[in-house]
Order: sequence, then C-alpha cells, then structure tokens
Amino acid sequence: MAKEIERKFLVRSERWRGSETGRFSLRQAYIASLDDRSVRVRLVNDTRATLTIKIGKGTTRDEFEYEIPIADARELMDSAVGCVVEKTRYEVPFGDFTWEVDVFDGYYRGLTIAEVEMNDETDDPELPDWLGAEVTGDDRYSNQNLAMRAYTRDAIHGLSHTA
Repeated sequence: MAKEIERKFLVRSERWRGSETGRFSLRQAYIASLDDRSVRVRLVNDTRATLTIKIGKGTTRDEFEYEIPIADARELMDSAVGCVVEKTRYEVPFGDFTWEVDVFDGYYRGLTIAEVEMNDETDDPELPDWLGAEVTGDDRYSNQNLAMRAYTRDAIHGLSHTA
C-alpha cells in the first residue's frame, strides 16, 4: 500500500523563485469527496493524466495513483463535483528534500502553498525562510476542500494571512 507523508505550509515570500528545478501546469478535480477520502483526476501539462484515490487525514494517508488516458481525464473533469483547481507546481530543492510550491491560478489566484513529501513521519526537513505558517492538517488548505468549498478570493487572501 502506498503512503503519502507530507507537511504543508503557506508561502510568505518569493525568495524560492530562481531555485526551482521543475515546473508543471496542473488542473485537478474531484470525482468523489468525503471527509476522509477522495477520488481525484489530474491533468499535468495537458500531456499526462492520473486518477488518484486518497484515504485518511493528517500527515500520513493511503494514496493510490494510476495513469489514465487524457481523454478520460477530460471527460471525468466534466463530471466533477465542486470546481476545478488550477495551479502551477514548482519543484524547489532545499536541504535534503524537494519542496513542491503550488502557485494557484483561476479561482484561487493569489494563494501559494508549499508541501514537502517525506519518507517517514520522523523525517525533520529543514524549513526554508520563505515559508509562512504550517497548515498541515488544516482542511481549509487541502486541494480537496478548496475544490468543494469554492472560497471567495477575499476569503483565500484572509486565510493565507491569518493561518
């Protein structure tokens, strides 16, 4: 069984820019959404598509991800619940880890979140100085919740400055 172990932070400055080693355009939507599980479809650079099942809450969750045909992903997105989440993901190495910095576009333009995936819950990655508050486990910042809740732009700016 695959496990996803990650921590999530707001990003308070642009000092990470210039250090990125990868960039991906992501569009993702949820086919099913419950409190502790979801089925997500994602398009990466409009050239690859995945279907992901996540079960659990918090730092560690079960995660199953499968490549699917792009046409299937587009059709599934048309049937999604909530809104489609659009963002650009940047890979930013720092210390012994690679951070994923998500700069949201579309409905959530202005929100920037960084995640670090770990191999074990006891991993203790060095935190870059461009990070803001930790929001691991704060459901307001889960992509699933963002897709389901459709926060207003003012609410997102309020979230990103108060957490």
